Amino acid sequence: MTDLRLGVLGYGLRGSLARTAHRPGAGSRVTALADHDPAARTAAALAFPGARIAADHRKVTEDPDVDALMILTPDHTHTELACEALRAGKPVCVEKPLAIDVEGCDAILRAAYESGTRLYVGHNMRHMPVVRLMRDIVARGEIGTVKTVWVRHFVGYGGDWYFKDWHAERRYTTGLLLQKAAHDIDVLHWLAGGFTQRVQALGDLMVYGDNPHRRAPGEPKADDWYTEDGHWPPDTQRALNPVIDVEDVSLVNMRLDNGVLAAYQQCHFTPDYWRNYTVIGDAGRLENFGDGPGGVVRVWNSGRSPHRERGDAEYPVPDAENAEDTAGHGGADPLLVDEFVRFARDGGVTDTSPVAARMAVAAGVRATESLRDGGAPRTVPELDPELVAYFDRGQSH
Repeated sequence: MTDLRLGVLGYGLRGSLARTAHRPGAGSRVTALADHDPAARTAAALAFPGARIAADHRKVTEDPDVDALMILTPDHTHTELACEALRAGKPVCVEKPLAIDVEGCDAILRAAYESGTRLYVGHNMRHMPVVRLMRDIVARGEIGTVKTVWVRHFVGYGGDWYFKDWHAERRYTTGLLLQKAAHDIDVLHWLAGGFTQRVQALGDLMVYGDNPHRRAPGEPKADDWYTEDGHWPPDTQRALNPVIDVEDVSLVNMRLDNGVLAAYQQCHFTPDYWRNYTVIGDAGRLENFGDGPGGVVRVWNSGRSPHRERGDAEYPVPDAENAEDTAGHGGADPLLVDEFVRFARDGGVTDTSPVAARMAVAAGVRATESLRDGGAPRTVPELDPELVAYFDRGQSH
């Protein structure tokens, strides 16, 4: 089979996804890439020999030798670039979050609907082994019907990843309760079988806002901006973004449209980095301990008891299909690429969902509004039923 020729917009932190997708002779290869940063273009030229490298994204979106597009640019650019790419008539993969506001998401979905161009959203956590395992346990009915879901996200490297560049500014992200939580809200929705209808949230900038060690405006990030074993405790962080106006801790309560109650908590100054899900049904509960290889999902469903460390059933979190791919979100990125390439070629149903991506953003936006308004509840806007029906049909008119 001839390789799908991919055009890539953006070669920053998620340039790793482009490298994963570059598999000459194995189904897909990067043939064109655009980035406004000269250093990024230099790096891309080394990563993708023979690819056309440009500063102007139109050189990629309008390239006749590009079959499909991957948008890996900062969040606030997604709406404009995705709408333009969709109208160019080439299948598009947009990195999550789909956009930084509800209006942007709806504009992207509308552009896909009106152009008939295939739209895919990079919610790679739907391909993570721990998420697939929990989804299978729920689908088998081992805990009965889901009634409530609790998610705790310990973002141990938050100070490195989110407070040293554009992620720290509302104008580029809306807030980390959208940018970072879009992953978990989407998974929460998937496990619970519904979408958030009502939210109430609290949050604050508790740690990084008081840190005076900021870069000067225009000064590039330090070379050691991220380390696995340094930058601890959090107040030792240096060279933070000049502007920090997003929260570093947040708590959200949610009511879903199917009656499920859910809660999400996010903290960017914990020492450990992992996600903990607890899903409770009317006949049991499950909980994961660790979210990668070596982790386990335990199920309690045999009856009432005092605290028991061991569940009635215990399922090891599977390894990635390819051991070399564990760095790609636990093996999820290669599976995401496989699904996008197949979808770009043939269409059909995918495990990721543009509608679900929009609903995750909408919940994050309204939750952010709530926490910045003293915790006042917010209603999540519904999506146009015409668009819902279109995407539920596999993007077929």
